Amino acid sequence: MNHPVIDVEALCADKGLRITEQRRVIARILSESEDHPDVETLHERASAVDPKISIATVYRTVRLFEEAGILSRHEFGDGRARYEAASEEHHDHLIDVETGTVFEFVDAELEALQKRIAEKLGFRLVDHRMELYGVALNRNRS
Repeated sequence: MNHPVIDVEALCADKGLRITEQRRVIARILSESEDHPDVETLHERASAVDPKISIATVYRTVRLFEEAGILSRHEFGDGRARYEAASEEHHDHLIDVETGTVFEFVDAELEALQKRIAEKLGFRLVDHRMELYGVALNRNRS
């Protein structure tokens, strides 16, 4: 699944957040990220653009964006919080436990099954998050 490009800076403007130059750099990096970077990775990428951006600034900015609903936080079992721009389009994740690579996918059958399960248990499904963890079948093992 191709990761849709989400303009994090525009989302900040929509939410009425003041956008400093350093926040703009972080927002742009998040918009361009095709992976789900953690704070350290974001800091690495941001400081390549502006060496004055501290890790503390990245932490504060990520927390601000998350509280504003601009970022989604994920815990993929590797002990690090990872982030992606909040998307209107629902998708689930498959995480390769050996490499940490995260694959996004949408499966209509799975979505319908989850809805049916909720209804069978007497609920109307309003939201969900699915994370699958796997090992590549065709990876060479020695």
